[in-house]
Amino acid sequence: MKEEKKILETALLCAQDSLSLQDMKNLLENTETEISELWVDRIRRLLDEIEDDWSDRGLELVQVVNGWRFQSRPEMKPWLDRLNRERPPRYSRATLEILAIIAYNQPVTRGDIEQIRGVMMNPNAIRMLEERGWIEVIGHRETPGRPALFATTSRFLSDLGLTSLEQLPPLSQLADDDSVLNSGI
Repeated sequence: MKEEKKILETALLCAQDSLSLQDMKNLLENTETEISELWVDRIRRLLDEIEDDWSDRGLELVQVVNGWRFQSRPEMKPWLDRLNRERPPRYSRATLEILAIIAYNQPVTRGDIEQIRGVMMNPNAIRMLEERGWIEVIGHRETPGRPALFATTSRFLSDLGLTSLEQLPPLSQLADDDSVLNSGI
């Protein structure tokens, strides 16, 4: 079990993306069989041990929508920002409102967004959110013109450190808290 823990920890630290339970099972066992409850329990025990081992370090093991990954702890952000002087992209209030509308009302069309906001929408806002990988077209509404239906992606959840949309803050909190809109997501 100690060797499995070392293998799993190394894979989580070196992986480009988060690892699913199936990925971890395939890593520890050389078969492509479906994951069983026994394997889920075994892997979860290993993950708990790794999480405990890293509890007092600058990295933490977190579960996101598509698996598990290591990430820096939020309190390390001021020091990590010193390494990368380049500022992350800043989104306009309108773009963040559009993202919030999509996240809380999905799937929605451009017309739905404009109706909720009460103003015409800049098409560049949708393009920026698509390029970031936070939203995508998931189909078309069966109405004249067949408008595109937008929804958030698993990358959106993963980038925000969430496992599901239910973890988003209540909409009333967003309306009251301008710091969310100015956080530089």
